[in-house]
Amino acid sequence: MAGQHLPVPRLPGVSQEHFMQHLYPQRKPVVLEGIDLGTCTSKWTVEYLSQVGGRKEVKIHVAAVAQMDFISKNFVYRTLPFDKLVQRAAEEKHKEFFISEDEKYYLRSLGEDPRKDVADIRKQFPLLEEDIKFPKFFKEEQFFSSVFRISSPGLQLWTHYDVMDNFLIQVTGKKRVVLFSPRDAQYLYLSGTKSEVLNIDDPDLAKYPLFSKARRYECSLNAGDVLFIPALWFHNVISEEFGVGVNVFWKHLPSECYDKTDTYGNKDLTAASRAAQILDRALKTLAELPEEYRDFYARRMVLHIQDKAYSKNFE
Repeated sequence: MAGQHLPVPRLPGVSQEHFMQHLYPQRKPVVLEGIDLGTCTSKWTVEYLSQVGGRKEVKIHVAAVAQMDFISKNFVYRTLPFDKLVQRAAEEKHKEFFISEDEKYYLRSLGEDPRKDVADIRKQFPLLEEDIKFPKFFKEEQFFSSVFRISSPGLQLWTHYDVMDNFLIQVTGKKRVVLFSPRDAQYLYLSGTKSEVLNIDDPDLAKYPLFSKARRYECSLNAGDVLFIPALWFHNVISEEFGVGVNVFWKHLPSECYDKTDTYGNKDLTAASRAAQILDRALKTLAELPEEYRDFYARRMVLHIQDKAYSKNFE
């Protein structure tokens, strides 16, 4: 049985007031059309980015295959001058390459010191800042990061979730985005924040039988589209063309909820991390029991969690 395929709604001309009052509380993805993003959608050509971005060295992912896997790490990290990266990422075949002539490139911009600093296009690429306007649909003090992304045509990023709300701004090119609700986490075969299922269009259901139960939300993003991805929604991104995108993350919860060492916006909330550690200790304690008792009390614990922790209203 195939999972449900549901389109992500597309809405033109949404105001900040309408978004905050009517769309944001639903906690579901939506594509916003016609948002004023500045001149970036027309200006950010390969030539312009190469010229304005300059020769600053950037750290990139280089993969020999289109489906990148963060769990098995089927890619290598390399550095290139920014202008060279832009030119190579726009090519189908490469005269200069690290692994193969049809290798794929992926840039996720980083802070000056990635262990301490968040990515912010306004700091790392100040000459590009004046070209782009972020949707002012959250308070400035909630801002966390703005991540500049460049992808080769055909590149597919692994399915994962983030702990903060974000806007994926498609500046140039075209992407296909597939999303899954947090309610379907049990069908996605998670390893940390990432799904083990790489080929979401033709999954190995012998290996991942529950994946067919996951409801799949899908949209295409064209230049100028903005996708709202609520926190905890899983997303898988396929670059159908060479393109540039910017993710803007913001803290929709009080700052103290978040891990202070998190510069990527993907570390679990501090309370969630504490709960996971407590659960691990509980499971180690259960392991001291004979199998019959361990099985019985583990089932009771699952029922207790379902009764006390699951939200009955969260769709």
